[in-house]
Amino acid sequence: MGEIDLNKERLELALEAAGLDLWENNLLTGEVTRKALKTFSELGYSDEEVLHHLDHLFEFVHPDDLAMIQSAVGEHMAGRTPEYRCEFRLLAKDGRWVWYANYGRIMDVHSATPGQRFIGVTFNIDHRKRREDEIDQINRQLAEQNALLQSLNSALELLAANDSLTGLANRRTLMDLGAKECKRAERFQHPLSVLMVDIDSFKNVNDNWGHLVGDRVICAVADICRLRTRSGVDAVARLGGEEFVVLLPETSVVHAQALAEALREAVAQQELVVNDDGERVAFTVSIGVAPLGADGQSFEQLLNNADKALYKAKQTGRNNVQCFDPASPRLRLAANSADGAKG
Repeated sequence: MGEIDLNKERLELALEAAGLDLWENNLLTGEVTRKALKTFSELGYSDEEVLHHLDHLFEFVHPDDLAMIQSAVGEHMAGRTPEYRCEFRLLAKDGRWVWYANYGRIMDVHSATPGQRFIGVTFNIDHRKRREDEIDQINRQLAEQNALLQSLNSALELLAANDSLTGLANRRTLMDLGAKECKRAERFQHPLSVLMVDIDSFKNVNDNWGHLVGDRVICAVADICRLRTRSGVDAVARLGGEEFVVLLPETSVVHAQALAEALREAVAQQELVVNDDGERVAFTVSIGVAPLGADGQSFEQLLNNADKALYKAKQTGRNNVQCFDPASPRLRLAANSADGAKG
C-alpha cells in the first residue's frame, strides 16, 4: 500500500471517528467531486436517492436557512471571511428537520489554478441545537416568571404602602415618611407643616345614605387633597376612617393655613349624586394645622399638635380651619379630651 493510500485511510478513519462527512466542489467546473453521502445516509436516504437529487441539494435545506447559507458562501468567495461556516436544517426522509453545520475553505491558493477546490466537512449538531433551544425556552420561561414575580412584588409593595380604598399612602407609610421629613427639616432648619383633615358628621352620611356612599365621600375628599398638593413633594395619607393627613415639606404655617382654607372650600363646594333620582349629598371638612417647632420635635408630636388644632376646629363649629397654638388654654384642654368628641 502506497503512502497516498495510507494517508487516505488515515483521513477516512479520522473523519469517521469525529463524525465528519467530507465534501469537495470544483469551483471552475461546478462538479461535486466528493459527495456528502454519509450525511444523507443519516437522514434516511439511499445512495440512489441522493444521486437522483444531487443537482438539487438545496431542496433538502430548510427555506428559512437558504439565504444564510448563500450569504456565508458568498462572503468566503469574496475573501471577506477566512473560512466558510454555517448552521442549517436538512430535511430527513421521515419529514423531520435535522440541524447540521458546515465548515469549509477554498484551497489551492498557491497552485496553478488557485481557488479551484472548495473543501469542507458537514457534521450533525442536532442534539446541541435542541439543547440550546430547550435552554432558550427555559430562560424565556424564567424571564417571564421573574417579570411576573416583579410585577406581583410591586403590587404587594403598593398594597402594603397604600390605602386600598383611596390609593393614598397608609398610616405606616406616612409615619415613616413623616419621621424622615422631620429630621430633614430640623437638620437644615427648613419649614415643615402638617394638616389633619376630618370629614364632618361622617356618621350621618353612612347612616342616611349607606356605606357605599360613605366610601364615595371619602374618595372625593382624598382626590381633592391629592389634586391640590404638590406631586412628588407633599404627601397625602389616610389615617383610617374619615381622617386624612397632608404632610407639607418646605411649607410655612402661613402657606399651610392658606392651603387648608383652599381644601376646606373645595370640599364644601363638592356634591355627589347618590341615586338615580338625582339626590345629592353635600359634606364638609374641619382641618387642624400644625407647624414644626423651631426647637424640633418628633413626627408623632407634630401629628398630636395637628390633632389638637383639629379638635378646636370641631369645637368651633366644624367646616373651619384652626392652627395649633401651644399657648391656647382650649388646646391644653383638648389634649386631655377623648377623641370621641370629633365628628
